[in-house]
Amino acid sequence: MKEPGPHHPITITPHEGVVRVRAGGRLVAETACALVLREADYPPVLYIPREDIAADALQPNARRTHCPYKGEASYFDVAGGSAAAWSYENPFPAVARIRRHLAFYPDRVEAIEA
Repeated sequence: MKEPGPHHPITITPHEGVVRVRAGGRLVAETACALVLREADYPPVLYIPREDIAADALQPNARRTHCPYKGEASYFDVAGGSAAAWSYENPFPAVARIRRHLAFYPDRVEAIEA
């Protein structure tokens, strides 16, 4: 486990406004409670609370990866499609705020409106 710091900063802040995600021809998520994770030189990522994602919109898949700063990532397929989202089920303490949130790949869903 690595800690964020000056050489690899990570910040998590509330997103102001509503976020909507469209995939598979439908609205799969809508929230006014998204978080923005900014990590080093990567583009910002919106994390959406699970309770604001349609229950039948995503299906877990077997893929897992490890981030030394955030922990083990789990992946989800859009119903009838491919891997479109991920989450950290048990994130490391430095990023604990993203627990029970999912992020969507912008290029694997129809739209992320923020």
